Amino acid sequence: MSSSKRLFSLNPSFHHYLALSTGAFAILAGILHYIISGRADPLHCSSLLTRGTWLDENHRNWQPEGCMLHTYQSKDTTPCLASRRVVFIGDSVTRSLYFHFMHIVDQNLLMAPPDDNHKHLNYSFTSDSLTTLDFFWDPYLNTSATLSLVHGHLPSLGVDDRPAMLVLGSGLWYLRYATTGGLPAWEANMESILESISAAQIKPADEVVILPVEDIVSSKLSPERAETMHSSDVDAMNSDLHHRINPPSPAIYSIFSSSPAALSVSLPLVFNKMLDDASTQDGLHFSHDIVNAHANILLNLRCNNVWPKTSPFDKTCCRAYPLPSFLQLAIIVTVVMYGPIMWYLTYARNPTKGISFADEYKPAVIFGLSIGLIFIADRTGFWLKEQKQFNPWTFGFLVLCSLAVGLATVKRADKDMGFLNRDQTDEWKGWMQVAILIYHYLGASKISGIYNPIRVLVAAYLFMTGYGHTTFYIKKADFGFLRVAQVLVRLNLLTVILVYTMDVDYLSYYFSPLVSMWYLVVYGTMAIGSQYNDRMPFLLSKIAISMSMFTWFMTETWMLNTVFVFLERIFSVHWSAREWSFRVTLDLWIVYFGMLLAIAITKIQAYRLSDHHLWPMAVKAAVGISIFILLWFFAFELMQESKFTYNAWHRYISFLPIVAFITLRNASSSLRSCSSRAFAFIGRCSLETFIIQYHLWLAGDTKGVLVLLPGTRWRPINFVISTIIFIYISDRVSHAVVELTTWICGNKETSLPTSTRNATRHTTSSGSSTESIPLATDVHTNKDGDSVSIKPDSPVRPTRRWMDRLADGTSPQHSPGYKLWYKGSSWRPGVKAKLVVWMGIMWFINSFWTVADWT
Repeated sequence: MSSSKRLFSLNPSFHHYLALSTGAFAILAGILHYIISGRADPLHCSSLLTRGTWLDENHRNWQPEGCMLHTYQSKDTTPCLASRRVVFIGDSVTRSLYFHFMHIVDQNLLMAPPDDNHKHLNYSFTSDSLTTLDFFWDPYLNTSATLSLVHGHLPSLGVDDRPAMLVLGSGLWYLRYATTGGLPAWEANMESILESISAAQIKPADEVVILPVEDIVSSKLSPERAETMHSSDVDAMNSDLHHRINPPSPAIYSIFSSSPAALSVSLPLVFNKMLDDASTQDGLHFSHDIVNAHANILLNLRCNNVWPKTSPFDKTCCRAYPLPSFLQLAIIVTVVMYGPIMWYLTYARNPTKGISFADEYKPAVIFGLSIGLIFIADRTGFWLKEQKQFNPWTFGFLVLCSLAVGLATVKRADKDMGFLNRDQTDEWKGWMQVAILIYHYLGASKISGIYNPIRVLVAAYLFMTGYGHTTFYIKKADFGFLRVAQVLVRLNLLTVILVYTMDVDYLSYYFSPLVSMWYLVVYGTMAIGSQYNDRMPFLLSKIAISMSMFTWFMTETWMLNTVFVFLERIFSVHWSAREWSFRVTLDLWIVYFGMLLAIAITKIQAYRLSDHHLWPMAVKAAVGISIFILLWFFAFELMQESKFTYNAWHRYISFLPIVAFITLRNASSSLRSCSSRAFAFIGRCSLETFIIQYHLWLAGDTKGVLVLLPGTRWRPINFVISTIIFIYISDRVSHAVVELTTWICGNKETSLPTSTRNATRHTTSSGSSTESIPLATDVHTNKDGDSVSIKPDSPVRPTRRWMDRLADGTSPQHSPGYKLWYKGSSWRPGVKAKLVVWMGIMWFINSFWTVADWT
């Protein structure tokens, strides 16, 4: 039996091997992609024009191979087309594209000719942004006006006189009317046009586009058209265009050789791949959605690389990533190289002690290399990015698979673990995080029936913040600065580093600042008059006053605007008061509900109400009410007209399903004693998964998905590969951040208890170990209502008070990150000094950040 167990047992390091081998495979795939195709098409312009597929059946989401397509609106076209001219010349297919293009630029303009009597006319319109949009009816591309534009005969030789875009389309009329000369005449004309463009001293336009001859649906053509128009001729014409514009390389092995220079003309052959036989009535002209997608590709081709190179980087087709500024590059190099350099210096000083002697710098190494990998993933073209697409079957499948894994890893303790015990809260955070991740990956935010429950899950995280910290302060009354510093550094270290290395807004990672702000609100509420917190009327009055004042502050927008203006002028941070107000007011009171529940639970335990003979009846009644509340909530949220309608209700009702779930999850000792190991694992690194997903699992600052294995058809495999790497990195970074928090805030004796192997654990009298969680302070109780010695953020107190050590600027044990700097010096900075230094460094960086971006 024992040999059988050993036969099927897994190596304890199996997950390391799996993740590292998967990461190595992803890196190899990125290198091979660059060698084979990325080197020749670094901006993915060729992919935009030649390869792609529809992600949906309604022709709304076209996916170019390996890059993210931006859906342009009127305001988006201003940077590249304002006060410029766009010219379309061609037949009815070109005319249809012209009107759709014009309607995107300015929705007040026409989307089709006024009537059939005005089809074969020239048109000229001017948009609100002063873009001049011209169409010239010339199905043969042989009029004097066309030839003048093609030859570059402009009023002057100034570049500003050129059109921003020139679009030429022809071919079908040559097939329809044989008297024009047919294919030979078309070939001769196109050859002449291409030679003229190539020989022109000045390019006719910033972007010259020759449209492919549109594929026809022979079965839907009229008899007259079907007699002369054949698909084989269309294919021959497009093949001829392709080889004239993109001459093939003569080398047999062209991977490592340079191809002949292509003409400075774009040929969007992908237009024909986007056609659907069911989307045309006459076999020639296709539906609005398809032609609109064609126009959108032209805008991506012309405008993507003109957009300001700022976050979010959600337009990766035909767009170059910006080089980091000197200051940003210096920060990236410092973060990535600090750990390895310190590790080497430590090892070099004591080579006889072996490599493991320098393992104290392992957290810095892991953290730095992870930041470097995140930067490569989302700020370079090493790996590809593609768009999201919601599919209800995929969503349901992933949810069911996650639920199956969670249930398969359920473990049961030998005793009642108590109300909202550590394993339970980790599990709670874990399954909520899995649901949020699936929601983000598939872009389900537009589905109101999914968005609404996800909003409740986010509120539940904030609820835990209020509940956990309030419980801690009631039971421990530790309002010292060290704990505040530990919590805030733990919550914000990864976020702040990413803000500078990825050049994004701090508030874009909204969860860390949101939880940090609410922690400070809870701290302020509980710390003021803390000596009277044992008096219930006083404590409830404090919470009511805090709730009222904070609500008043957030609803008076001028006050928040004033604060943000002050921060901008003094600390050079540029935050959106409107966005922050939306994030905060959406869950305006849920933290206070968590605080009230913490007080209620504390009193129930203090008065041992669970021992009352009516308690079982009260539990049964609570279970019944909770089931009714959950059923009502799901019915209510599904009946809402849109997610915006639900948002208006959310702050008033979000606490109901949360409290109902807590009641049901803790209804019996059996439920309290079991938990899912898989969900608990995700829960312990939930803060990191929430932040790192922005760049390493998703892409384009959450706007797309990361593609490690090139090819849209390999998306399921990509999902598995990227998920393994993403979860592993999140877990490793979670451990590293806890250790780095120790480095910054003090020695391990005064650090946050963690879920890492090396962290200090606080053990109950019964021997069960407990660990802190990043998003909420957990003070758990057993079934008898007694507080177990879970001190999630509370230090094991040394002989001297930490405040005395802080005043002296010394500590018994010194953070490994500072050993080499101070050497034998007797002075050591305290946590306040360290934080002041770091705040000063950030102020300095903020002050010069804009200057650095312009250099």
